Amino acid sequence: MNTTYDTTYYAHGTPAERWERARLFFDAKDYAAAARVLVGLVEEVPEQTGPRLLLARSYYHSAQLWRAETELRTIVERDPVEHYARLMLGRTLQRQGRHEEAESHMRIASALAGDFEQR
Repeated sequence: MNTTYDTTYYAHGTPAERWERARLFFDAKDYAAAARVLVGLVEEVPEQTGPRLLLARSYYHSAQLWRAETELRTIVERDPVEHYARLMLGRTLQRQGRHEEAESHMRIASALAGDFEQR
């Protein structure tokens, strides 16, 4: 397979066009293709949470859990109250069998969402 063509295809267009393409791939459940588009976009706009979060979700759904964890930790370090990133980080850790480590992230995500346990 010609990797130059593949790289050019996934990197083609403006950031807005690539964002839309990534969302189309994600919505079509082609998570690996969405990730290929999003990697370049995240490198180009690393401060934006949206593309990085969609990249993490793409990695999660394509069972690239270590990569998902890396992206989610970056988001949580930058924005500790990003509820959905906390939730996804907890779920990612659970899928890796790291339940004890996941528990704190799941509790924080619940608290941020206003889901307090009744006692």
